[in-house]
Amino acid sequence: MMKSRLRATWLAAALAAPSLLLSANPLYAQETNQEAPAMQRQSVNPTTWGAAYLMDQGEVVSGASRVLRTSGQVAIKEDPASELGITITHVGDLRGQIQDSLASIDAILEQADMTRSDIVHVHFYTTDIDGFLANYDVYASWIEPAGVMPPQSLLGVIPPSLQNPEAAV
Repeated sequence: MMKSRLRATWLAAALAAPSLLLSANPLYAQETNQEAPAMQRQSVNPTTWGAAYLMDQGEVVSGASRVLRTSGQVAIKEDPASELGITITHVGDLRGQIQDSLASIDAILEQADMTRSDIVHVHFYTTDIDGFLANYDVYASWIEPAGVMPPQSLLGVIPPSLQNPEAAV
């Protein structure tokens, strides 16, 4: 029973961070002998407040042919001594947890042959909205070089909603 509860705990913690990604298909040319259509992005912003957060309020995406959906990414590292083989990093350090969560996204993107410029939406879940916003520069400096401003959602969850008191994002 305890092992099953621990698995549920880690599963819930692992559902907290950036999610949907989309890209043009780099294999298209090989499969069709034609150049892959470029992914087109059109910003939709009825007001301008989102630009200060490197965020479009909406975005029309066309010409994309590959979709990568990620599970939520939290700040974890392998830990063979742990029952599940992983442990939360930067306990009590929201900034460090944001950095590690984004590093996990980078690793997934690299393995999928994609880049940050392919991200079309980001969901953030945190137990501390004020703390997250105080450390928003971590995300801004991570996404800005990609030249995109994906729409975002920032949702506060009430502990123990992440089911692991050490996970804050």
